[in-house]
Amino acid sequence: MKPVKLGIFGLSRGISLLRNAILNKADVVALCDMNSKRLEDVKANSGLDTVATYTDFDSFIEHEGMEAVIICNFFHEHAKYAIKALEKNIHVLSECLSNVTMAEGVALVRAAEKSNAIYMLEENYLFTSFNREIKRICDGGTLGRILFAEGEYNHPFWPQESVLYKPYAYHWRNMIPATYYVTHSLAPLMLFTGATPKRVTAMPVYAEYGKKDGTNGIFHHDRAAAITTLNDDDSVFRFTGWAQFGGDGEHYRVCGTKGQIENVMGTDGKIMLRYNRWQKPDGMEDTNFYKPIIEDEDKEFLEQAGHDGGDFITIREFIGSIRENRRPIFDVYSATACASVAILAHRSQMGNGIPMDIPDFRLEDDKKKFENDNLSPFYGSDGSEPTVRCSSRPVDIDFDKIDNYQKTLDEITKEYGLIDILQ
Repeated sequence: MKPVKLGIFGLSRGISLLRNAILNKADVVALCDMNSKRLEDVKANSGLDTVATYTDFDSFIEHEGMEAVIICNFFHEHAKYAIKALEKNIHVLSECLSNVTMAEGVALVRAAEKSNAIYMLEENYLFTSFNREIKRICDGGTLGRILFAEGEYNHPFWPQESVLYKPYAYHWRNMIPATYYVTHSLAPLMLFTGATPKRVTAMPVYAEYGKKDGTNGIFHHDRAAAITTLNDDDSVFRFTGWAQFGGDGEHYRVCGTKGQIENVMGTDGKIMLRYNRWQKPDGMEDTNFYKPIIEDEDKEFLEQAGHDGGDFITIREFIGSIRENRRPIFDVYSATACASVAILAHRSQMGNGIPMDIPDFRLEDDKKKFENDNLSPFYGSDGSEPTVRCSSRPVDIDFDKIDNYQKTLDEITKEYGLIDILQ
């Protein structure tokens, strides 16, 4: 079987996905990044001596013979490039979030419905070892009917991370609403249960940042969003977007009529599986605490991959979907449902938790309702300004912090001894 001819757009995140594409025996034929030095560095260090390089997406997407593309440029600018690829019947694996406006979501679905190509969201937390085990148990039915599930993605930003991940004041990470980076917490719940959110409400977790918090707090002080959804099977999800409180980690819990399962944070991936004592399966205890052993034919590659093997498996699933011409695990409808939750949860928290209905973009009436909804909290690459605030409540923007942003980065670099790392 011939390898899939693959291109990668965006090499800051894309370098990790490039490695995993090679492990999946994809034929990486083209790379695209606006930073020409990064392009040459990646080419020189990846062993891809003959790979074509581009600094312009429109030229890149015309690369002869390219069958599929991984979209991993800036978080808030995936949709328009995914649409261009789909229009050329090029398969798309897109980083999260699939779209940051409702109108983009409509356009993306319409492009996917017209295309002969496959669209898949590159959501790697679906495939961590503990989440694969939670999925296995849910599929086994021993928990009974699933009623409730929780997801938490908690990643407080260290001050020194600002130097690498927020290199200028108006970078998207400084302006992202707390609800928008939602797929790490929500997508696994959807996969475990098969449920899709139909109504959302959200409340902000708000605490002002101080002087010791690096570059955080320029545009908002939301540490997290507490989001709740009612789903199409009458189950309920409760989850965060990108949370910045407590300690690092990801936590998931699924509760059924007979039992519950969760990964236990701080235990190196161990699982807690509990049953009602009168409903436990034969051979099981009331409480079972263990580290899952996942059998996988590509185990050696999973151990080399980032995100507990998730980076490898997402690409394996994507390539498998192309070769077998089948619906991928997380398709354009699932992806845009996640994005709609992210966008409308932010509007909910700005309205003191007002409930918002989640559209189904399979339906033309729902598409029409949002096809001109272009509200965005981000600056566009063309210099266009945000059309909705990124904060749950109005804030006085500290323009002194913006003016002194580079100075702050320099101070952090010096304080934490990052000069050699950056060079």
